[in-house]
Amino acid sequence: MTRVVTDYEAYLFGEGTWLQAWEKLGARPAVINDQSGYTFAVWAPSASRVSVVGDFNQWDGQAHPMRSLGASGLWETFVPGVTEGQPYKFELQSAMGGDAFTKADPFALAAEHPPKTASVTSTLGRHEWRDHDWMDARTVRDVALDAPMAIYEVHVGSWRRKPEEGDRSLSWRELVDELIPYVTRLGFTHIELMPIMEHPYEPSWGYQVTGYFAPTSRFGSPDDFRAFVDACHVAGLGVILDWVPGHFPKDAHGLARFDGSALYEHEDPRQGEHQDWGTLIFNYGRHEVRNFLLTNALYWLESFHVDGLRVDAVASMLYLDYSREANAWVPNAHGGRENLDAIDFLRELNTLTHEHQPGTAILAEESTAFPAVSRPTWVGGLGFTYKWNMGWMHDILTYASKDPLFRRWEHQHLTFSMLYAWNENFVLPFSHDEVVHGKGSLLTKMSGDEWQKAATLRALFAFMYVHPGKKLMFMGCEFGQWREWSHERSLDWHLLDGPHHAGIQRFVEDLNKCYVTQPALHEVDFAAKGFEWIDCNDHEASVISLIRRAEDPDDWVAVVLNWTPIARHGYRIGVPESGYYEELLNSDAAVYGGSNVGNEGGCDTEAVPTHGHAQSLVLTLPPLSGIMLKRRRDAT
Repeated sequence: MTRVVTDYEAYLFGEGTWLQAWEKLGARPAVINDQSGYTFAVWAPSASRVSVVGDFNQWDGQAHPMRSLGASGLWETFVPGVTEGQPYKFELQSAMGGDAFTKADPFALAAEHPPKTASVTSTLGRHEWRDHDWMDARTVRDVALDAPMAIYEVHVGSWRRKPEEGDRSLSWRELVDELIPYVTRLGFTHIELMPIMEHPYEPSWGYQVTGYFAPTSRFGSPDDFRAFVDACHVAGLGVILDWVPGHFPKDAHGLARFDGSALYEHEDPRQGEHQDWGTLIFNYGRHEVRNFLLTNALYWLESFHVDGLRVDAVASMLYLDYSREANAWVPNAHGGRENLDAIDFLRELNTLTHEHQPGTAILAEESTAFPAVSRPTWVGGLGFTYKWNMGWMHDILTYASKDPLFRRWEHQHLTFSMLYAWNENFVLPFSHDEVVHGKGSLLTKMSGDEWQKAATLRALFAFMYVHPGKKLMFMGCEFGQWREWSHERSLDWHLLDGPHHAGIQRFVEDLNKCYVTQPALHEVDFAAKGFEWIDCNDHEASVISLIRRAEDPDDWVAVVLNWTPIARHGYRIGVPESGYYEELLNSDAAVYGGSNVGNEGGCDTEAVPTHGHAQSLVLTLPPLSGIMLKRRRDAT
């Protein structure tokens, strides 16, 4: 019988370097000896027997036994007559004895809609792509660290629902018509999707994956998802997927003790079980496990054209003692707490993705002081493109939640991040994690009455966009959702009927447009030459002022933020050049729901030395606001 997996491919899999394994492992359509059907291949080295079962053989484990490929641990077969869309599983008998059991296919391209658990025969895609220009441009460039990146983070199941149809979630095809125009109108550059890989447990939000190669059936077929990504690219939007290589659930049909042994995980629970989440940790030291994860990452980037992966819970991967008591972890070979196998895996992941899919980005959700997360592997770094700046996020939310009367004593929360801003390529995140589990929404975190909360939120967004680093905002934050997020309901879109919420949304739209069109706000995010303080010391007034510069040092924007509800008249700041300075953006404008205090569109400099500059501006600072100013080059 014709072999499915060649000896060479089996060898590569055993050493962890079969990077296109997703093309053959699992269930794939084939024509063999003029018969149409599906090939099946699975890794189960501790099984004494493996069969494929499904509707096509009445789930009879004796009907289609698979043959062993020896020491590789791979099993394969061809079943004629199987067609697309049929449910199936693997039936295994462990060499250690016990009853036979069934498992879903780790490499399945599709799965049944939960709570059903079978894999479903599918194809590697028939979608006719239209994003050739996008992909050609992506292929010939490295990740553009000097390009604007404003990410809109989305939980697909709860962004918007159809209450008239049983409160169902939108499909991928409907999201093409609703989500993409919305995100484009607001000026974001990327959409980041919380995990859309198949998962059985809704409250996990997708972070407990059972189908690593299968887009969840909740929103349509794999080709429906391809059509969504395609439409994003045609509209000029990049797509980033949350990806979860740090742990997997214990569900009986999943990877846990897949062939009766600890195959994908460690046998020792001190290494193999994540105690906080009740999940299992991948054994990164096993070549085949590493191969499974690496080929999975490349699969999403290649087969679905996605532009990046945000790697979840990197800190839990890096440290063997992560969230463990002193006697509940096993030190590494040197007696340390670092997970050396995980570190090697992450370096290999970043090397391979940047090599095989140039122009894509890999982002680390990493909250510790682990060094050089976003530095190249060849200088000892982990090789990520970006790292989330969790420290900045915690500091600024702590500050914004304080009563303005007391902010003068909290000033360090505004300025501390600039002491380490160039250590990594940072993304500034206001993510889903900050608006769940009793934390409240961003708007409710702000201090003061309703007007002050809305004004402070606008100032917070202004600070985010002028601070060095790329930007990420979770859905609902852009219009000031009151309720904290729940995966079980839609965002509160009716709030946009009110002036405060519509004003916040319009401010985010204008903020994105300013961010994208002003090189000074995005070109030099990761080097000191792109930023300088005008004055970071005015804690008594709770005011900070700064300059952002583009690669062209003569292209710059001055920014002033007033964190008190007091309008400050006659506030002087030094600036590098004389001339007329226009207000590019004022978060207190009436169209945003503000009090419309400002500088009547701009003002001229005075030859009064201030803050180390020969020229200065005398400004009116609106209450709880951020203003951006730029010298008009045609001014005399």
